[in-house]
Amino acid sequence: MDQIRISDVTMKQNGKDFTLSFKEKIEIPKLLDKLGVSVIELEGIAQPKIDALRIKSVASTVKNSIIAVPVQLCQESIDATWNALREAKHPRLQVCASVSTVQMEYLFKKKPDAMMSAICETISACSRKTTDVEFVADDATRSDRAFLYKAIDAAIGAGAKTVTVCDATGAILPDELGEFLDDLYEHVPALRSVTLGLSCLNELAMADACAIAAIKHGVREIKAAAYQIDRISLSNVARLIAAKGDTWGVCCPVRTVEMNRIVKQIAWMCETRRSKNSPFDNGVAEMGDEISLTAHDNITAVLKAVEKLGYDLSEEDGAHVYEAFRKIAQRRDVITSRELDTIVASAAMQVPATYVLASYSITASNTSSSMAHMQMEKNGQKLEGVALGDGPVDAAFLAIENILGCHYELDDFQIRSVTEGREAMGETVVKLRSNGKLYSGRGTSTDIVGSSIQAYINALNKITYEEAEA
Repeated sequence: MDQIRISDVTMKQNGKDFTLSFKEKIEIPKLLDKLGVSVIELEGIAQPKIDALRIKSVASTVKNSIIAVPVQLCQESIDATWNALREAKHPRLQVCASVSTVQMEYLFKKKPDAMMSAICETISACSRKTTDVEFVADDATRSDRAFLYKAIDAAIGAGAKTVTVCDATGAILPDELGEFLDDLYEHVPALRSVTLGLSCLNELAMADACAIAAIKHGVREIKAAAYQIDRISLSNVARLIAAKGDTWGVCCPVRTVEMNRIVKQIAWMCETRRSKNSPFDNGVAEMGDEISLTAHDNITAVLKAVEKLGYDLSEEDGAHVYEAFRKIAQRRDVITSRELDTIVASAAMQVPATYVLASYSITASNTSSSMAHMQMEKNGQKLEGVALGDGPVDAAFLAIENILGCHYELDDFQIRSVTEGREAMGETVVKLRSNGKLYSGRGTSTDIVGSSIQAYINALNKITYEEAEA
């Protein structure tokens, strides 16, 4: 029985108001890996520093699925992408090229002969990095058939192990697709030595039907989306294969029992939007204590756990964090994720304060929006900001953003009590992202809003210091 590989393209979709935060781009692949998809496709490198960190972060957390990242048709892009991807357990490089005359000239500014050479050279270069190289023939259904045959044959000869044909308009019907695929196998015998894949848009609401037709005509990898906007639906195809796969002689590794729960989690992240009246990008999600450390763990184990939380520490900061960890671990049986976050916020990257809180005033009510008036100082200059928010912390953070004139992604926000009684102290950890890198700040106060503001400014000062030094 043949296995159908599902290649998830959720993060590559283009849809109205469909945006994901850096943290969500790490969390979604982890969920897809648990779901059992064969391939997880990531966006390529557009902003070198941010995107390379994103790919490295995903590569370090995904254990079973193939991680596929596209490269541009040049050596520089191949090298940069591979350097970010190379630590993945199962890395794949994708060479995407238009094979229709219109797109070749409009998107790539190349004539057919030049495009053929670029495809072969890029795939050969990728094959020297990894044995898993995919050639994605974009707009294949509208291409000149003679050129398409030559391009696919050349790509396989250059080292492509997977060849994906794309219906870039979503206009093909299932029976037409079947004839198209049969024609490919007839004219390109080498296709039988590799995996044939399909990508299909859903313009006519026929993408899922086309996927099933493709399976019946020899396709063994389907590009689908857990959060489906304009692509084949992962859920629908997985259910159809589970129900009828025996009849077709195929199976699929996706765990259909867990599918509804995981797909709903992914949909929540994709559909949650940042309110104009809140600095929170996705709300505050509860963080599970997946990390458990004891006094017996060495510096390697501790820093690996810190990296798992998303931090990229220098060697000096790593040593400071481990020393702080040892002192606390001697008094506690177990150090969890939340406690490790607090240690990093307290011990790593202690810098001079660029921004200093002068005063703040918060007005809150159950009948109207909260209002915050913040006064800060920077190099002796007084700065003020006023903002309305969905709550006191919302308003305070948004007022700080108004002072800064920019928005940092709020990766996490944790609150807990550290003492008991009427004058109980509250501790807050705020994690901000700038250029993909994670910075955390810690604040303590009997006023939880005050501790939140301290934590935010603490993280902000770390960002400001490092970016000034860069």
